[in-house]
Amino acid sequence: MKYMSHDDIRNTWFRFFEEKGHKKYESAPLIPIQDDSLLWINAGVAPLKKYFDGREVPESRRIVNIQKCIRTNDIDNVGITKRHQTFFEMMGNFSIGDYFKKEAIAYAFELLTSENYFAIDKNLIYVTVYTEDQEAKEEWIQVGLSEDHIIPLEENFWEIGEGPCGPDSEIFFDRGEKYDPDGQAFEKFKNDEDQERYVEIWNNVFSQFNSKEGVQRKDYQELPSKNIDTGAGLERWCCIFQNVDSNFETDLFRPIIAHIEKLSSFSYTGQKEFKIIADHIRAITFALADGASFDNIGRGYVLRRLLRRSVRNGKAMGIECPFLYKLVTDVVEVMKEAYPYLREKEKEVETLVIEEEKLFLKTLEAGEKRLKELVESSETKEISGEEAFKLYDTYGFPFELTEEYLKELGFRVSKEEFEKYMKAQKELAKKNAKIVNSMASQKKALLEFVEPSEFVYYTYRLKSTVSAIFSEDNKISSSSEDCYVATKRTCFYAESGGQVSDTGMILGEHFKAHVIDVFKAPNGQHIHKLKLLEGTISEGEECELVLDKDRRMKIQANHSSAHILQYALQQIISTKIHQAGSYVDDEKVRFDFVYPGKLTDEKLIEVEHFANNMIKSDIITSTEVMPLEQAKKLGAMALFSEKYGDTVRVVKIGKSIELCGGTHVANTKEIGNLAIYSWESKGSNIYRIEGATGKQIEKALYQAIQPYNDEKLKQLMKAREILEETKKHGLKLEFNVDITDEEPTSYKDIVYHRNELQTVQEEVKQLEKKYQSLKEKLALQNLDIYKDHIENIDGIELLIMTVDNQEMNLLKSIADTLMNEMKKGFIFFINQKGDGSVNFIAKSNCFISAGEIVKEASLLSEGNGGGSPTFAQGGGKTKNAIPEMIEKIKKVAKAHE
Repeated sequence: MKYMSHDDIRNTWFRFFEEKGHKKYESAPLIPIQDDSLLWINAGVAPLKKYFDGREVPESRRIVNIQKCIRTNDIDNVGITKRHQTFFEMMGNFSIGDYFKKEAIAYAFELLTSENYFAIDKNLIYVTVYTEDQEAKEEWIQVGLSEDHIIPLEENFWEIGEGPCGPDSEIFFDRGEKYDPDGQAFEKFKNDEDQERYVEIWNNVFSQFNSKEGVQRKDYQELPSKNIDTGAGLERWCCIFQNVDSNFETDLFRPIIAHIEKLSSFSYTGQKEFKIIADHIRAITFALADGASFDNIGRGYVLRRLLRRSVRNGKAMGIECPFLYKLVTDVVEVMKEAYPYLREKEKEVETLVIEEEKLFLKTLEAGEKRLKELVESSETKEISGEEAFKLYDTYGFPFELTEEYLKELGFRVSKEEFEKYMKAQKELAKKNAKIVNSMASQKKALLEFVEPSEFVYYTYRLKSTVSAIFSEDNKISSSSEDCYVATKRTCFYAESGGQVSDTGMILGEHFKAHVIDVFKAPNGQHIHKLKLLEGTISEGEECELVLDKDRRMKIQANHSSAHILQYALQQIISTKIHQAGSYVDDEKVRFDFVYPGKLTDEKLIEVEHFANNMIKSDIITSTEVMPLEQAKKLGAMALFSEKYGDTVRVVKIGKSIELCGGTHVANTKEIGNLAIYSWESKGSNIYRIEGATGKQIEKALYQAIQPYNDEKLKQLMKAREILEETKKHGLKLEFNVDITDEEPTSYKDIVYHRNELQTVQEEVKQLEKKYQSLKEKLALQNLDIYKDHIENIDGIELLIMTVDNQEMNLLKSIADTLMNEMKKGFIFFINQKGDGSVNFIAKSNCFISAGEIVKEASLLSEGNGGGSPTFAQGGGKTKNAIPEMIEKIKKVAKAHE
């Protein structure tokens, strides 16, 4: 079997399937766009889900790809096993309702064994099939595989929730007796147990059934469109064709590991530290190049964890300075033929990595020192979840890093307790993994509907003919109730590209219906969801479509403003900004974009101003349909994750040029004005801006500033209460703030209101401090009311006093002042609250322990507390035990007497 490099394997894979009529799809970015079911793209089929569940019909029903993937669910196995990676490439061939089991098996066998391709001896190939899938077994025998190389397994059935599912056939390569020292590998293989000789290299999923909750597998209905979904891990193929022991010895990893050898002065002999670093830097490099960033939540947290894990393993090999950024070039060099865009991103990725390394190294040393202290002081070989949380919160230690460190020392840590503190502090807003949603069920009637439907731009009403009517699951000839309708021509826009669908009316001689939604069928037709108001609608009936013109004009004004907003962001902030998604309806425009820098209010004010200058310039919008390559030469902006056909629609608004199928204003003056009313960071270098246009601005800005105004009112009420309390005590304080009452007209006004609130909050805070200071001063000038309660027991001055609703800081100051006048004394304040709860403060300079007294008092009061022998505080839910506690303190004092 000949040696093949990773590029040889990729090229051969693509060549074979393109010869078989498959369309080559470039790898989608690692960050899923408009798919909240995934944190990362984690399988070759993930970007193609819309084809498999029938939402869309692809340009070609035969697809081949090699997809970048990240999986971190078994990160702890990276470096331990020979084949676990967080970043990997999944080679796949797919059939969407075209060929099926017979052809898929024949293709797999030909590709693997033919001298024109991979030329593997068929005697080295073994397969598993689903126990009930006799057809797959027969097909493997038919292509030439020996029956004793076919293993039936009950587990060979691919199914995730409801939707498409089916049996699968896994293909294995026999690595030989070298990997079978005890001769038991084949028995283990047949029993689906771990062994090293027979290695899985490819899985073919025959997606032919529709799973349904509560239905037994044997009763699943067959899919109207059967599919093929396959996955072959490139790294494993490299291992086979380069005849090495593990994936880490292949040409995908060796250049990176060689550089680590130089940086560490260690020779690689299989150490896990080398593997972890080499794997993680591949994942980090590709993720950052695809638009992710380091963060404390979501995928950013995953990247931060990978980097910090790598840094720690580098330190274990004596690398004390930032070094990971130096390995980025190695990753780029290895992958440059398959992913040439990495060259453009190389410097940017290096910068992000070195800055993150520096940040971590600053806190790592202190964190490790603290962790060692905890380990040395522990008598139970266990660190509390609270301490683990403090390490995360203070030193940036991910829990997994703490857990890994402790595991090496034979220690445990409570993850449950750690998560409790995380939740309480709200430090982790999102989970670090997401569950893969099952694909939606296919709709046979829509999949089989192929009659064309034309969408007509620039009109708000037109005459047409009803071409098809659908119930929930079937195509029907007529309907007297709510239904779904396709027409030969329509002016109703179907929701896509972030623009909502139109609404309006469809009128016929025998019916009247309200259009409440419009969506695209798998074959691209616009399907109108109807609320039937009267009559019966029939296939073939002539009708008139009338959309809500006022609503459409608001929507297209917002859509055009989204284009203008992107152009303004690129001109004012950075040309690196590119769209990550958008949403426009009749009330607002929401624009998501990728930008590696920091966004500021000042820059957004400039952006808004620039955009409005464009709008006021009366720019005519033009559209043109042209070849994709021509559009690219014009510099047309495209959505990062979108797949485009050979012909595209280009929308030009001044110097803004974008690929877009949506509706737009004819002239920018129709927009009127644009106002940004909010922005936020969504993590991973993604920002979101929301704005409004025209008559919607006043409402949007009012809603945006209302929370600030409400909070300002609360703060002013608080200030008034403080001033009234001050007067009661015969004191005087000044408080003066100016509040604007002008109506907002732009984002600048929102910023002003926010800053004004911060000013009010700071002024009220200072007022409160002055008030507390005056109160404390007044109280300390009149200590006689406390001194009158002091008892002298054999030279011990004992002050036990119950007060009502006093501030704890004030009581502390009083206790401190009184204690300074006592040679030997004990002070115990019982502060009764209006809700029936109680607080305690104790101060001592004698033999009575303040900590012990408060701890016991708190427990008796159903609370907690404690402290040192000289000072303690606590509290409880009930004051029923106060008399008992007072007697106890006196007994302690008398006992010493």
